[in-house]
Amino acid sequence: MGEARVSSREDEQVDSRAAAGPDASEQVTEPRRRWRGWVPAVALLVLAPWTAECSWGGFAVADYPMVILFLGPLYGGAAVLIRETSRRTGGGWPVIVLLAAAFGVVQAALVDQSLFNPGFLDDTEFADLAPGANATLVPVFGFSVEQAITYVGNHVLLSICAPIMLVEAVVRPPYRDRPWLGGRGLLGLGVLYLLGSLMIFSDDEDGRKGFLLAPAQAGLAVAVVLLLVGAAMLPRWRRTLRRRVGFVPHPLLFGLLVLGVHLGLWFVSGRPGVGAWVVAGGTVLMLVGVWSRRAGWMRRHVVTGWSAGLIAAAAGAFLAPAYRPVSAQAALVSDVTVGVLTAALVIAAYRRARAADLEQAK
Repeated sequence: MGEARVSSREDEQVDSRAAAGPDASEQVTEPRRRWRGWVPAVALLVLAPWTAECSWGGFAVADYPMVILFLGPLYGGAAVLIRETSRRTGGGWPVIVLLAAAFGVVQAALVDQSLFNPGFLDDTEFADLAPGANATLVPVFGFSVEQAITYVGNHVLLSICAPIMLVEAVVRPPYRDRPWLGGRGLLGLGVLYLLGSLMIFSDDEDGRKGFLLAPAQAGLAVAVVLLLVGAAMLPRWRRTLRRRVGFVPHPLLFGLLVLGVHLGLWFVSGRPGVGAWVVAGGTVLMLVGVWSRRAGWMRRHVVTGWSAGLIAAAAGAFLAPAYRPVSAQAALVSDVTVGVLTAALVIAAYRRARAADLEQAK
């Protein structure tokens, strides 16, 4: 949701000590540096599948290990690759969001093809959502605008951006805003991501369900992906902006604003829902674009902005049905677990971001 482009004093101190060098107690060997980079990467590999598929109540607690094991390469691999691309190119959160949207299109349109499959929800607990989706159907390409916003938007928020925010918030300098992996690590994760995508694509029962999109649909999806990736690579995201003086809401107030938008959009669907999403989403993006260029924008704004969507998903877990029916007791335990874990993650991220902001202000 925007990013403070100001290096922390702690980062500068680490760099100056590294340049000075002679103090052996502060020297970090190359193997140790690589190990420290892998720790947050593995954390993101584990966290991304949980936020993507469990944070909104999609799976029961007993299913968490299998979700992380089988979907970690897909969601976690994509999250790490997107995060590393952004940090290596210096693009920050705008690049992460654009690449996350590209991932969302790849996943929903090309991998599981849920976006174009008219019967994807028929045999699930979400079959009652089909009428609202059909009201926004685009006849030529056979997809619902409402589902496109929902599927891709959830991937942006829950699959990529929220887990990246949570891990980066608790990582200490100098690894917070810098690349974690080398070329071999990125290559290995790329292979894992491709294998994870192939596993979903080839699963006729829970993946594509026997559906195969038409050439025109594939062409549209590929064109949108290329457009988003091209936009992410624009030089404008790598410019150092001069911070302006102006109003910026308190991070908690900003988080409440975004949370209110998420919760308010629960109550609209079909064409009115699409209109509300466009207006509300566009307004939030515009405000973030303005506020993130001002001196008062901090790490806590990033944390509360993405946390708002995560909190809304956790609240919705008490209302949303799971992929597979479970007993009422198991469902309640799972929903409470989602709430507790989400609260713990968000509080930890906010506290660490607050500490970083206070250190920056010194």
